[in-house]
Amino acid sequence: MKVAITAERLAPPAGPFSPAIRIGEALYLSGQVAQDPVTGSLVPGDVTGQAEQIFRNIQEVLEAAGKTFADVVRVGVYLTDIRDFQAMNAVYARHFAAPYPARTTVAVAALPLGAAVEIDLIAH
Repeated sequence: MKVAITAERLAPPAGPFSPAIRIGEALYLSGQVAQDPVTGSLVPGDVTGQAEQIFRNIQEVLEAAGKTFADVVRVGVYLTDIRDFQAMNAVYARHFAAPYPARTTVAVAALPLGAAVEIDLIAH
């Protein structure tokens, strides 16, 4: 059975999708950009500030589903500038411990709201 997961302290999605879907013990989080949970606008700043906001948003969704970063098994990272990889990776590293989730990082032409980074994940 498919169950939508939402979080009170999260901006509404910028499109027709759920922040996360739970199927059994698996949780699939939609891509998160650095939306301010109060205004819904992209937070100002560089990729570091955006990544920090994204991880705060992800934590809200994980908590709403009864999960933590320790439950994450796969992460997808999308950067509009691959030169931001190290800065994003520094923020990322503060949220995960070994054994680290599987991960893919790709450079893309553009992201919603003009974001520099977007992150999605799967937790189990």
